[in-house]
Amino acid sequence: MASRNPVKVKRAKKLAATQVIPFTRQLASMLGAGMTILAAIQTLEEQCDDPDFKGVLRHLSEVIEGGEPMSTGLGDFPQLFDEMYVNMVVAGEQSGEFAPIMKRLAMIMTSASRLRKKVKSAMTYPAVIMSIAFLLAGGLIQFVVPVFAEMFSGFGKELPWLTQKLVDVSDFVKAWWYIIVPSAVAAVWVFRRWKRTERGRLKFDEWMLKMPVFGVLNQKACIARFCRLLAQMVAAGVPILKSLKVVSGSLGNTVLEKSIMAARLEVEQGNQISPSLDGKPYMPTLMVRMLAAGEKAGKVEEMLDSVADSYDEEVETILGTLTSLMEPFLMVFLGAVIGTIVLAMFLPIFNLGSLAS
Repeated sequence: MASRNPVKVKRAKKLAATQVIPFTRQLASMLGAGMTILAAIQTLEEQCDDPDFKGVLRHLSEVIEGGEPMSTGLGDFPQLFDEMYVNMVVAGEQSGEFAPIMKRLAMIMTSASRLRKKVKSAMTYPAVIMSIAFLLAGGLIQFVVPVFAEMFSGFGKELPWLTQKLVDVSDFVKAWWYIIVPSAVAAVWVFRRWKRTERGRLKFDEWMLKMPVFGVLNQKACIARFCRLLAQMVAAGVPILKSLKVVSGSLGNTVLEKSIMAARLEVEQGNQISPSLDGKPYMPTLMVRMLAAGEKAGKVEEMLDSVADSYDEEVETILGTLTSLMEPFLMVFLGAVIGTIVLAMFLPIFNLGSLAS
């Protein structure tokens, strides 16, 4: 559902991450207790401590008081409430099952957020450790090695090979830092710009799916989200074509989005979902076969939920195994980098007798 006139919200990204899920959960509870939508929104507005989100709730109250449905007000904030969210609310308004659908929304958003945080944490951890290793190495090379190099220069003997290479690196960094630092910043800037392009985003997302271990993790997490969202939208009464379109844009991966949209074209021509997804890039055969069984039995929603549960469990298992294996490996990596530099600096001291003779 397109916004009539999008309303800009300060700190929209932070609000989407911190306020939307609690708002959905609390609203579902209030509606389930028998409160009207307007009364529930106004109560939440009174209790809200965040001034920016308080303004969002006030806008929703004004929209509802003006005789329009809540979905119309939600559509005014596309940065906070995505197309999937708004369409689910529309389905709830049309079916009269608003409270159950809001409760379902809160559950799937909470589950997706928790899984996304775990995946992000697992992928961020090695990057942080490697960054620390390179920062420490850079600090030692830039500030500590030159002091040792000056001290060793008075020995009049050739330095050990490892020490000499470290001194050469230090000299190179000191001589060319004004080119190295801007080049690194420029490389990051170019990469971010490239990733924003359609071709760049497609290539990057494909690379994310092909990465060893992490690629499988990303794929399973996205497929679990696809099945979960599609099941909930179909259960809410959202038409299948609209559901596929909305869900494809909620996965955060353009490669999978293209696969689902290609399948949607076949569904539009009269095919069922499972044969339409079969053979599409990165669409798991297991998921397709289970969905086909669900279609034959007339239990598509239950089968999609079952597939989502299965893949969620697999992701949890992979994350647990990955974390336990990564920690010792990364500690060894960090120790090897710093240990090599320290060894290179102290080798001449170990050989001090031969160097001074």
